Amino acid sequence: MKATNAALGSFGTTIFTVMSALAVEHGAINLGQGFPDEDGPEPVRRAAAEAILAGPNQYPPMPGLPILRQAVARHAQRFYDLAVDWQTEVLVTSGATEALADCFFGLIEPGDEVVLIEPLYDAYLPLVLRAGGVPRLVRMTPPEWALPVAALEAAFSPRTKLLVLNSPNNPSGKVFSADELSFIAELAQRWDAYVVCDEVYEHLVFEGLRHIPLMTLPGMRERCVRIASAGKAFSLTGWKVGMITAPPPLLSAIAKAHQFTTFTTVPALQIAVATGLGLDDGYFSGLARALEAKRDRLSRGLEAAGLPVLPAQGTYFLTVDVGATGFNGTDEAFCRTITQAAGVAAVPVSAFYADTPPTGFARFCFCKRDEVLDEASRRLGRYFGRA
Repeated sequence: MKATNAALGSFGTTIFTVMSALAVEHGAINLGQGFPDEDGPEPVRRAAAEAILAGPNQYPPMPGLPILRQAVARHAQRFYDLAVDWQTEVLVTSGATEALADCFFGLIEPGDEVVLIEPLYDAYLPLVLRAGGVPRLVRMTPPEWALPVAALEAAFSPRTKLLVLNSPNNPSGKVFSADELSFIAELAQRWDAYVVCDEVYEHLVFEGLRHIPLMTLPGMRERCVRIASAGKAFSLTGWKVGMITAPPPLLSAIAKAHQFTTFTTVPALQIAVATGLGLDDGYFSGLARALEAKRDRLSRGLEAAGLPVLPAQGTYFLTVDVGATGFNGTDEAFCRTITQAAGVAAVPVSAFYADTPPTGFARFCFCKRDEVLDEASRRLGRYFGRA
């Protein structure tokens, strides 16, 4: 038999799928995969239902419905004072992962170098490789998650096509500081590189911090691609609606990849997301406050169970220090053990690194109902003898 594609064939099933299946098998509370257990705002869901009934339900325009692209442009102006031309600078995709694929396939030529900052979302590496890119990995490590500026600077060269920046970062919960962003911007300009900015957690920032799109920094407007997610902004992860903002020359190339990937996205969901982007400021600030409270609630429970929690400034996720429990094994073995024996599923942080990862840390998701978080904490407390 002839071989299948080597770039994708070398990757196994994602750890999220593996741990979710294990959670189902053992009746465990699944704090591994990052999705809320309650649906998002009723006006947004109602808008989708009404749009399906009213129709039309046929192919919408390839770049996305004007109503949503206009809403994306207004959102950028409203939150970031960023002027965006909805007709030439906004593209709607079937999820943020498709947006990433479109960016990589549209911008990378075989042999181009791509700087990736670990820990990284699991789709980055296979998609970059499939596009023919050559990854240059730069590593942040727990517990500090400090940006290694010397290593990052060394990773750039005349062959660098782009860097991928995920802020707020999954899995660490790190929100990159203004100084860190300025350093990244300087490198991109020095080496004439693009930056693909995965900003799906833009509204999930805590402790009075604010999300700063790299695109808003001096000199970065024409070399940044910004990716947003309706699933994360409205707790509707199953909808898979992504939004790309980019300068016209970059968006044109990305749109060519999009038209041969999904071509378009469910029209009713586009209408509903436009409704969501128009919600008042109270919705977005309330979402952040609610998730910050859940972060703190689960943090207290994990600490009480004997699992030290690392700081998390945003996203859905907390990282714990497995070593403090005295567990003698890898972080993956730890996650399997607590899923089977304690009835709580998490994912190993080592899964977010390409090779020779740091071990001893696990990621827990806190975007769940309070009673679910409390029960997970009780189960872990009993298992570790802290209940």
